[in-house]
Amino acid sequence: MSTKELEIDCPCCNTRLTVDVRTRSVVRSVSPQETDEFGKPKVNLGRWDAAAGKVADRGEDAGGRLDDALQAEKKRADQLDDLFDRAKRKVDDKPE
Repeated sequence: MSTKELEIDCPCCNTRLTVDVRTRSVVRSVSPQETDEFGKPKVNLGRWDAAAGKVADRGEDAGGRLDDALQAEKKRADQLDDLFDRAKRKVDDKPE
């Protein structure tokens, strides 16, 4: 736990809540059934594998999102060029 997090025990259900001070949101909650005899959270390998899978998927998604953003930017440049050409023709066609 860092100084930017608070650990609070719920008086109703005895769940330990970890709250981020900056965002004022609950970062983690551990129920009494999920803790060992020392009060530390038990390691759940299923949850660990699921989290690791999500992190691995993020890397694959990031490449696709980057490609999509690059394509959109290229299209945007073409759209701006077309807009500039239309405005230039409009000015050139205007009688003085």
